[in-house]
Amino acid sequence: MAENAQAMAWDQLPQAYNAAQDFIDSHLALGRGGKCAVVDDAGAYTYAQLAEMVNRVGNALRDLGVPQEARVAMVMQDTVRFPAVFWGAIKAGLVPVPLNTLLTADSYRYILEDSRARALVVSGELCDALAPALQGLSHLQHVVVDAGGDRAGPALEKLMAAASPSLSAAPTSRDDVAFWLYSSGSTGAPKGVCHLHRSLRATSDLYARQVLGITEDDLIFSAAKLFFAYGLGNGMTFPFSVGATAAYLAERPTPESVMRTLREHQPTLFGGVPTLFAAILADTRYDRGSGSPRLRRCLSAGEALPADIGRRWEERFGAEILDGVGSTEMLHIFLTNKPGDIRYGTSGTPTPGYEARLVDPAGRELGPGEIGELVVKGPSAGERYWNQREKSLKTFQGPWTYTGDQYYRDESGCFHYCGRTDDMLKVSGNWTSPFEVESSLVADERVLEAAVIPHRDRRGMIKPKAFVVLREGVAPDDGLSAELVAGVKKRIGPWKYPRWIEFVDELPKTATGKIQRFKLREMDGQGERGRPPGAAGRD
Repeated sequence: MAENAQAMAWDQLPQAYNAAQDFIDSHLALGRGGKCAVVDDAGAYTYAQLAEMVNRVGNALRDLGVPQEARVAMVMQDTVRFPAVFWGAIKAGLVPVPLNTLLTADSYRYILEDSRARALVVSGELCDALAPALQGLSHLQHVVVDAGGDRAGPALEKLMAAASPSLSAAPTSRDDVAFWLYSSGSTGAPKGVCHLHRSLRATSDLYARQVLGITEDDLIFSAAKLFFAYGLGNGMTFPFSVGATAAYLAERPTPESVMRTLREHQPTLFGGVPTLFAAILADTRYDRGSGSPRLRRCLSAGEALPADIGRRWEERFGAEILDGVGSTEMLHIFLTNKPGDIRYGTSGTPTPGYEARLVDPAGRELGPGEIGELVVKGPSAGERYWNQREKSLKTFQGPWTYTGDQYYRDESGCFHYCGRTDDMLKVSGNWTSPFEVESSLVADERVLEAAVIPHRDRRGMIKPKAFVVLREGVAPDDGLSAELVAGVKKRIGPWKYPRWIEFVDELPKTATGKIQRFKLREMDGQGERGRPPGAAGRD
């Protein structure tokens, strides 16, 4: 059965299907048991070793009395234990719910209550952050600690040691819910997106194989963490779909730790986010020679990649970046640049197997050059938001998923990101894309990062305001502000320039690297703030 599942395409999966058999067990049947599946900070693990861990975890959860279809929350660092718990739960017929490792106690409490998780598996290093959230929960019955490090006798290790190394897969369906992922909650409380067993194979076949071109010989490293959709695909489902190897980094992905991982493990594929690519490029010590000379291709998502960052990365590191857009609701990338057809500054065209269109608020489909909301259709769409019927109906409309992203499509069919619906600005009667202004600012070699928000001038008119992070050694002053404004006017148009520039040490971001513009709007408050770029602030 495992061998047949491995051979099945995403659109030919049998009704009786358990994704863990496909992504884990099949490699044993195909003779890959001795091949390296995962390398983490502690060592390397073969597919046979991983399969045994998966079985032991699945049995351990069953032995605790966690019933089929119950949720198992995961607050875990990127180590081999993460896939062991994720796939072990799925094989046992349970529903893993990976959570962001940087949430507040209040957020953890909300999600644990909302999901009604019966069990929680947590990395030992993260226990202190979770402790305040665990008191008096209505449904949580078991907290299992994967201590790792130097702690003796971690609970997960003891449970696994006592559990059987053999496990029969639960009789699940391709249309059963396999796992949940919670949205970032940037526009309200986090929402649990329910994903199906079949969706994992769909993203692996359609993006990983047909676009990224992953093969059994690849070693992939994803700086984007496993707990969210983009990293889960990069670091687990993609390599495990073909028998490749995944490299994990438990600590925070800084330029230093990422370059160290590239140097130590020599990956052929690397997944990052725009802010990380920019931060690495800001240090002239880093290049292909100081990282992985084997690197053949990179991918980027989370936010749109500025064209200048893409071009400079390819020039210095000798590997093109496949910039694309995905979402928690769609599981992975559904618009993408493709190998040999890179157009930096665009999100490319639909991933094979997906369709995309742009619509106005009335639902009318828009033509080239018209800005509208991006809606997408594809086989990896979430089933629904858990216990959020109204939001589910608004987002998942028949086969189409409404993304909340504003785009326009050029004559060649490439999609250009403009911003989130709530972030778009109408300046001097013209729609202005915050991303376009931000990209123009970071094209200046003195700028590391930029974020643009709407701000009202003294007459109550909406104009762009920029928060700018400068490269190390560059001092902010009014003269620099005026020069940055002049550059924006020259590059993208005389009405799109930021009327105010505020220099900051850093921008607020999610754990996935997305800039939190809503926090900048909260910081901005009312009235004019920031450093006015010459006379521009008087508009």
